Amino acid sequence: MEGNFVEDGKFEKIDFTINPLQTGEYEGCEFLNCNFSNTDLSNINFSECHFTGCNLSMAKLVKTSFQDTKFKDCKLLGLHFQDCNAFLFTVDFDNCFLNLSSFYKLKLKKIRFKDCSMHEVDFTETDLSAAILDNCDLLRATFDNTILEKTDFRAAFNYSIDPERNRVKKAKFSTTGISGLLDKYDIEID
Repeated sequence: MEGNFVEDGKFEKIDFTINPLQTGEYEGCEFLNCNFSNTDLSNINFSECHFTGCNLSMAKLVKTSFQDTKFKDCKLLGLHFQDCNAFLFTVDFDNCFLNLSSFYKLKLKKIRFKDCSMHEVDFTETDLSAAILDNCDLLRATFDNTILEKTDFRAAFNYSIDPERNRVKKAKFSTTGISGLLDKYDIEID
C-alpha cells in the first residue's frame, strides 16, 4: 500500500476536511474529536484504531480497511460500509449515529452495536449471526435475506423483521419487541 505508516499515533481535534488524512496504514491510532465528514478515506487501512467523538458522515470508504476498529460517540451518517475491504472487517460501535448507513452483504458475525441510532440502516443480505444490538433504535432499518441466527435483539427497539424473508433461527427477542416480527400482518397487539 502506498503512503505512510503510522503506529500508535494520536490525532486530536483535527479537521481532515481542510487537510485530508494521508493514504497509508494506521495501526493502534487514536482519533479524538476529529472531523472526516465528506472526506475520501479510500484505500486507507485502519488496524486496532479507536475513533472517539469523530464525525465521519458521508465519508467515501472505497477499499478502506477497518480491522478491529472501535467507534465511540461518533457520527457515521450515510456511510457505505459495503464499499470497504471485506477482508478481516471487524468493527465495534458504542453510542454512535449510523442513520442511513449500509452494511449490504457484509459478514458481521458477532458484531456489537451498543446504544446506537440506526434509522434506515440497510442490512440486506448481511450476515449478523450472533450479533448484539444492545439498546439500538432500528427505526425503518432494512432486513431482507439477512442472516440473524442467534442475533440478540432483546434490548433493541423499533425494528421490523419479516421472519419469512430472513433467517432468524435461535435469535433472541424480548416480549415487548415481538410485535416487530409481526408488522407485515398489520395486526393490533395489546
